[in-house]
Amino acid sequence: MFGFYRVAATVNKTVVGNPAKNAEEILILIKEAHSKEVSVVVFPELTLTSYTASDLLLNQTLIASQDEALDYILKNIKGINTIAIVGMAVLEADRLYNCAAVIQNGKVLGIVPKSYLPNKKEFYEKRQFTSGRDIVRTTTEFLGEEIPFGVDMLFTDSKDMTFGIELCEDLWAVTPPSNHMASNGANLFFNLSASNELIGKHEYREELVRTQSARCMAAYVYSSAGVGESTTDTVFGGHAIISEYGSTLIQNERFSMENSLITADVDLERLRWLRLNESSYGDGRRKKTRTIKIGTLPSITELQRDINPVPFVPSRYADKKHRCDEIVHIQAHGLIKRMSHINSQKALIGISGGLDSTLALLSTHKAFEIMGWDVKNIIAVTMPGFGTTSRTKGNAVKLCEALGVTFKEVDITGISLKEFEAIGHDKEELSVTYENVQARARTSILMNMANKEGGLVIGTGDLSEIALGWSTYNGDHMSMYALNSGIPKTLIQYVIEYYKSNKSIAGIIDDILDTPISPELLPANDDEIVQETETIIGPYELHDFFLYHFIKYGAKPSKIRFLAMKAFDTKYDEETITKWLRIFLKRFFTQQFKRSCIPDGPKVGTISLSPRADWKMASDADFEAWLKELEQ
Repeated sequence: MFGFYRVAATVNKTVVGNPAKNAEEILILIKEAHSKEVSVVVFPELTLTSYTASDLLLNQTLIASQDEALDYILKNIKGINTIAIVGMAVLEADRLYNCAAVIQNGKVLGIVPKSYLPNKKEFYEKRQFTSGRDIVRTTTEFLGEEIPFGVDMLFTDSKDMTFGIELCEDLWAVTPPSNHMASNGANLFFNLSASNELIGKHEYREELVRTQSARCMAAYVYSSAGVGESTTDTVFGGHAIISEYGSTLIQNERFSMENSLITADVDLERLRWLRLNESSYGDGRRKKTRTIKIGTLPSITELQRDINPVPFVPSRYADKKHRCDEIVHIQAHGLIKRMSHINSQKALIGISGGLDSTLALLSTHKAFEIMGWDVKNIIAVTMPGFGTTSRTKGNAVKLCEALGVTFKEVDITGISLKEFEAIGHDKEELSVTYENVQARARTSILMNMANKEGGLVIGTGDLSEIALGWSTYNGDHMSMYALNSGIPKTLIQYVIEYYKSNKSIAGIIDDILDTPISPELLPANDDEIVQETETIIGPYELHDFFLYHFIKYGAKPSKIRFLAMKAFDTKYDEETITKWLRIFLKRFFTQQFKRSCIPDGPKVGTISLSPRADWKMASDADFEAWLKELEQ
């Protein structure tokens, strides 16, 4: 399903030294995982024998009983296409190895030995086991079959899933095997572990799993031995974790006396394309590996994962405050550097009473405060035209007065009428020419005033408008420093709210946030806005969602639609989402010529459309293939 796979981590009830009883619990959990459409489920380290069997692992009876138990499991999972990764001890060349057996549909697909054996304090694995880190291109005879054996194996469905396996200490090593596996294409890792509980250890363990998933640009599924293990010297809590690219999707409640199984739907297609789009992944050194082809996997019938409808906006309030503070400082210091470089302490901003110009003014004001510059050298210019309403103009005036900046008003209606006359345009014809004459008049005034004052024209257009080309070429499209160019519309609202801590402007900001988004270029009706941007080009929350997935990892339009339907649930139906997605694609392609010559501006998040850095695209690229994919 669009590159999503359901994976599971389970902690089984364990009886120390009793593989037959352990096998019964393992079988129950494999069948449960299969009923939940899980592709791969991972069990704890030495699942069959128990990790704390200790020196009993050197006894022939336990090893024979373990092999019989696995044979029993294999016979009872024929017809089950969920892959299970089970921990066991393997005797090979008169050495004992701590291993993971990969099983599916009654067969053993491969056996992976542990590379790094802990041998300090409460761990003494070298007493029983030998490291398998040098075993490659080898097989071992097991239950009458020759089974691939070694640390050089990756398992793949030849689609989006390629997984590798680590065992406990492997993850804690200076250079975990998953690093090399990731360089060879693995985007999913499973770890069979027996990590005991100490004060605070579970937090570090979760951080280790999460950060390794980020480093490898992968999903990481971790399962550790549970409370059924021996408590002779230490206690095991049964920790299960599933992380994806630096985020923990789910973890279980530790210390359960019952079987525990957690699942998560991981987006492996996204991870593959993120590696192409965002990292130096391709420079990683490849090693020789064996690719093991796995059988058909269960298909997900319904995605069980929340999709964030506002991916540019942090979901937690504490994160929002932190992110907004960071954004404000990025903007402020970007502007400080530019103004210091040109030896100017004057800034000019066209202020409309809308979201974008409000943020540009507030961030410029912040920059001046940081530097101790006189805020009177911020010249805020309101330029009412045919569509300006008293509400937006009033908010612009009140905000400027509250901030103590220099406020100027230049009415552009007369200038626009003269321009209409000069080019022979009927003033009653409310066409794009009617609108663009006003937009360019405003930019011309700001540029000329900046020359007169020796200042810098601050651009107010945001990332969403840049993506859609929702600007007038060489009008509001142009400035001397595009301060908002790295911030999408959905995030701008949250950043503006950040400034509400200043009580003197909180009420003004509330009304600005409540005002419909509009360029106010068409005549107002009884002092009310008639030209609402989102009724013309579509909701910005949808366009920002489309932009994020389209740029972040090159998602196909059909997947973007699928994710949007999940994210927005009943707010927008499929027909509506498809309609605006078509608009997004057409505008994104046809408006590249504007992006090709936008002014400098600071990158704020991971997505930017600067033609000098993040996004290089031909202005005459065709969108037909993308629309065709959407229809298919």
